[in-house]
Amino acid sequence: MELLDSHAHYNDEKFDEDRKLIIESIYNSGVTTIINAGYSLESSKKAIEIANNYHFMYATVGVSPNDIENLPFDYIEKLKNMARQKKVVAIGEIGLDYYWNKENKDKQQEIFIKQIELANEMNLPIVIHTREAIMDTIDTLKNQIICKNKGVFHCCPLNVELVREALKLGFYMSFAGPITFKSSKNAEEVVKMVPMDKILTETDSPYLSPEPVRGTRNDSRNIQYIAQKIAQIKNMSIEEVTKQILKNAKTIFKII
Repeated sequence: MELLDSHAHYNDEKFDEDRKLIIESIYNSGVTTIINAGYSLESSKKAIEIANNYHFMYATVGVSPNDIENLPFDYIEKLKNMARQKKVVAIGEIGLDYYWNKENKDKQQEIFIKQIELANEMNLPIVIHTREAIMDTIDTLKNQIICKNKGVFHCCPLNVELVREALKLGFYMSFAGPITFKSSKNAEEVVKMVPMDKILTETDSPYLSPEPVRGTRNDSRNIQYIAQKIAQIKNMSIEEVTKQILKNAKTIFKII
């Protein structure tokens, strides 16, 4: 059984003390593919550096809506240079987030659209972060700009309306720890409505640890709990689920 973590942050400072040890332990546990996600210029650069050290790791590069302040004027050019690297498989994480800041909506959308344009130019999919900005995110993708290579909604919001619209647009849904939480609303309904050929799994490490390890630092070894939950909801074996998810990742990210 081969496990996929489509979105993790081993470029996060929470791994500074034991990054090498953790990553080696993860590979020995059966996780065979990890995509290390950038969220700022610096973290994107670091994501590539880490991915280059491990044959089973890839990277995304992008600026998240929570990291758009004080961007240099040539940030798109810097991202473009990074996106040319062999291990880079997507532009992300990018998107809209009104949870932390509702005052800069226009700026968030401008930077979101510019990065989608970059993805189109580089022939790459996108990885979307959206929080309390669901309808604006969908509106951007439907009416503001065409995303040629589609992409993934990371940490899929458990919102039926968003998922329905995102699927119509051809996007993949990546499920994380929240689908295992007892308090999660709509988790079962949302997982059921997403076809297996549009599902990915992620940890968002070091955040969002799933049950039964909630409250601890997350890492990719915990992806098994998310895959198990999907298998339970879909009434499938975990082997069937993980095989299809790995196939999906190879399709959207064009990895071997």
